[in-house]
Amino acid sequence: MGKQKQQVISRFFAPKPKSPPPPPPPPPKISATVTFSPAKRRLTSNFTTSRKHPKLSPHTQNPVPPSLHQRFLQKLLEPSTPQQHPASSSKPPTYTPLEQQVLDLKAKHPDVLLMVEVGYKYRFFGQDAEHASRVLGIYAHMDHNFLTASIPTFRLNVHVRRLVTAGYKVGVVKQTETAAIKAHGSNRSAPFERGLSALYTKATLEAAPDLGGAEDGCGGESNYLLCVVEKSVLDEKGGVDARIGIVAVEISTGDVVFGEFCDGFLRSALEAVVLNLSPAELLLGDPLSKQTEKLLLDFAGPASNVRVERFSRDCFIDGGALAEVMTLYENMHIDSPSDSILSNDLTENRSQKLIIKEVMNMPDLAVQALALTIRHLKEFGFERILCSGASIRPFSSNTEMTLSANALQQLEVLKNNSDGSEIGSLLQIMNRTLTIFGSRLLRHWVSHPLCDQTLISARLHAVSEIAQSMGSCNSVKNLVRVEEDPDVAIVQPELAYTLSLVLTTLGRAPDIQRGITRIFHCTATPSEFVAVIQAILSAGKQLQQLNIGEGNNNTLRPNLLKKLILTASSDSVIGNAAKMLSSLNIDSADLGDLTKLIIASEGQFPEVIRAREAFKLAVEKLDSMIDFYRKRLGMKNLEFISISGTTHLIELSTDVKVPSNWVKVNSTKKTIRYHPPEVLTALDKLSLAKEELTVACRAAWNSFLTEFSKHYAEFQAAVQALAALDCLHSLAILSRNKGYVCPVFVDDHEPVQIQISSGRHPVLETTLQDNFVPNDTNMHADGEYCQIVTGPNMGGKSCYIRQVALIVIMAQVESMQCVLYFCR
Repeated sequence: MGKQKQQVISRFFAPKPKSPPPPPPPPPKISATVTFSPAKRRLTSNFTTSRKHPKLSPHTQNPVPPSLHQRFLQKLLEPSTPQQHPASSSKPPTYTPLEQQVLDLKAKHPDVLLMVEVGYKYRFFGQDAEHASRVLGIYAHMDHNFLTASIPTFRLNVHVRRLVTAGYKVGVVKQTETAAIKAHGSNRSAPFERGLSALYTKATLEAAPDLGGAEDGCGGESNYLLCVVEKSVLDEKGGVDARIGIVAVEISTGDVVFGEFCDGFLRSALEAVVLNLSPAELLLGDPLSKQTEKLLLDFAGPASNVRVERFSRDCFIDGGALAEVMTLYENMHIDSPSDSILSNDLTENRSQKLIIKEVMNMPDLAVQALALTIRHLKEFGFERILCSGASIRPFSSNTEMTLSANALQQLEVLKNNSDGSEIGSLLQIMNRTLTIFGSRLLRHWVSHPLCDQTLISARLHAVSEIAQSMGSCNSVKNLVRVEEDPDVAIVQPELAYTLSLVLTTLGRAPDIQRGITRIFHCTATPSEFVAVIQAILSAGKQLQQLNIGEGNNNTLRPNLLKKLILTASSDSVIGNAAKMLSSLNIDSADLGDLTKLIIASEGQFPEVIRAREAFKLAVEKLDSMIDFYRKRLGMKNLEFISISGTTHLIELSTDVKVPSNWVKVNSTKKTIRYHPPEVLTALDKLSLAKEELTVACRAAWNSFLTEFSKHYAEFQAAVQALAALDCLHSLAILSRNKGYVCPVFVDDHEPVQIQISSGRHPVLETTLQDNFVPNDTNMHADGEYCQIVTGPNMGGKSCYIRQVALIVIMAQVESMQCVLYFCR
């Protein structure tokens, strides 16, 4: 205490200086910009711009030292003088072997977001890591020369779907060699070789390996890849119109649509195509006009996340497009069954010659679009779907109407105008399907009503037959007994009950339409293959119980219904399905064990048989070593044990002496577990034999899937028949639940007329229920052929006009309605 007091007194009585020191020079002007709060910014400006002399002590006349805050501001606001660094040499960065592999892959695929398999993780590098961290919400950090992020391998399915949904083109890079095979190879000291194993976009996701067939993500919606090309033409009035060619491919179902049409300035025809197909990905064949490009890019806005790719058509001048297409078809040899049943409602199964002839008859712009689509799909390995011929069809035909974009929007046929969903649309009201593939076909029926009276009548009779079957019996209670033999009672199931049972079972199974297409692409897993083929086999056998054959006595009148049931339950489909399932071990398929999956017989899969024998010999040799160690250690009861996945361990007590070259694996207080060197060598050979067996079984599985392409067309026809049956069953349920009546169509020689008695708006009736007031409509070509509807606002004028249009559409779709007479 005294020392502190003495310091204060000595400072108080210090002598005064004779003259004040010269003022310090003014501080230099500060050009730095610092972000502070307004109060601190005001204090900083006052401090830096003040030219006052420093405050002197009243006792010593010495400058008062600045406070801690003032010294902080001085230090912060001082202009930093650039430090003179020695000239750094322009030495290129040193990359690790993994980083060099990533650079090489990125150079080959610059537009792909790469996920590189490294151990138990998939890693992103560079700009890909930045994009992945933003979309997936994962952490990105610097590692060596690149920004990197990672995800665990078991979450690949989830994260790839999220990236694809965000509009990215995702590539998965995997190791092309295993550790066991690499250890016995010449490049054992080199890093693992990696290669691009799969590419994913929204249009190819459901058909791609490892990820497709899932119920989440894209689900049952159509994922068309739409290619658009254009050619400018001059009309008679001097205005510039466009001729547009399109090809749309649903890679996961095998549906191929083509077309060429003229379009005006507003591109209304192209807009109708886009609204009908709702593509998930667009291929633009440059050059395109501003009107076409604006329409397509508006559709592929940020809200839709539709991916857009551009290709140049310069290489397709002077017949280059046709040469590109014909090269693909000449290299593909796909057999087509000759006993398939054709139907107007199903896509015909054609031979390869008919496919080539149809391609030759395509319009020029459609051929260019097809060539661009083939070039794009070659990158994914899915170009074979264009050669199958199972579902190639024109976008518009003489037997169907193509509703315009304005009609689809104003009538809310596919989507409502409020939030763009199916809720409240005509499709949602009519959709009573039980399967995903049936729902996709019904969407096409609603957006493309029939205009051929023969086809309309055939579909109408089929719906009427199913509806009458629902009313004539009550499921199982009204089964018809046919007693051909007094000792045997044959029970013939009722039509509606059998259809309901088959479709309900298929609704619980995977999407068999996408399933058989994934089998065709050789991307299906064993469990998926078994589930899809078993579902088709079970449906065919159940439909065969209806006894609808050419020689059987049955009361089924509609020819369309007969053809559909016979196609779905054909002996060829059932026989091939049973034969393929007999070649597989069902239990191993459920477990995903490829080594025991294929039941190899003599003459089939000899590589698998040899690999299994080599693996069996390696196991037997390893197990026989226990006899040698029993004699060596003098322990008759010695056995190999397995602990935590480590096999063939020799467990001994701690007091037992073993050779020095034995490897200690783990231990307890009383025992130690060893691996002798001979066991390690045998385990190494066993691991190599197992890897070779896995490679042989995987090659055999791919060969087994490739053989399915011979039967793909008939299986596709059977699935399309089941989809048509689901749609007819849905329309029958709708008419029965709503109390709709069967429309009557007048002959072609009679005047055009529309007579509607107690018509109801199908959508508003569901919303208002019993409060909707029915309306009549009577229009005749020889009489009242036009009506002017007047009334107050919100009086129902638009509702009445839309009601008439929707009833006509439903009648041509062949849904029963409150229509008494109709003629196109």
